[in-house]
Amino acid sequence: MKRRILIAIAALAALLPGVRAQERVVPEGYVLVDSLVYRPATAVDSTLAGRSVFSLVEVNQPSTVETAMSSHIANNRAKTMTGYRVRIFFDNKQNARQMSEQVQRSFEASHPGIKAHRSFASPFFKVTVGDFRTKSEAMQLLQEISRDYSSAFVVKENIDYPPVDKEHSYVIDTVQVLRPVGTR
Repeated sequence: MKRRILIAIAALAALLPGVRAQERVVPEGYVLVDSLVYRPATAVDSTLAGRSVFSLVEVNQPSTVETAMSSHIANNRAKTMTGYRVRIFFDNKQNARQMSEQVQRSFEASHPGIKAHRSFASPFFKVTVGDFRTKSEAMQLLQEISRDYSSAFVVKENIDYPPVDKEHSYVIDTVQVLRPVGTR
């Protein structure tokens, strides 16, 4: 549905005279290059975000039920749930902080869409990846990354709510980046 609306708007914009895309001025010695950006998908259906369930359907009930539901939602907004992650780094050496940052960045670069979480529990720096409701889901990721992270293992932790659509846990956007001529 959204795609159809965007196509209709683009077609309408092309038909209207005087409506043009904004021209970009590129400084001398630079060039615009298309780059891909991976960003996490929303964990909920964005069409329902911020809307009350009671505005979608007509419900005959006391107003105290709606008040209680709204209160419950507001009080539990920041809660996490118990689930599983895969720990890919666990160390307490002197350079463990820098190593954990490097491991997190390299994992996120090589596995877009899977969130890496870095934490410190004295004296250990830890990097865990993923947010899985079941241990078997975490084991699948462990098998996929075991060649790159041979010491990885599954841990039970408080996790963020996983995305609703497991098949599309991230969105790919194209952005234009200004780069000096002669660089990749």
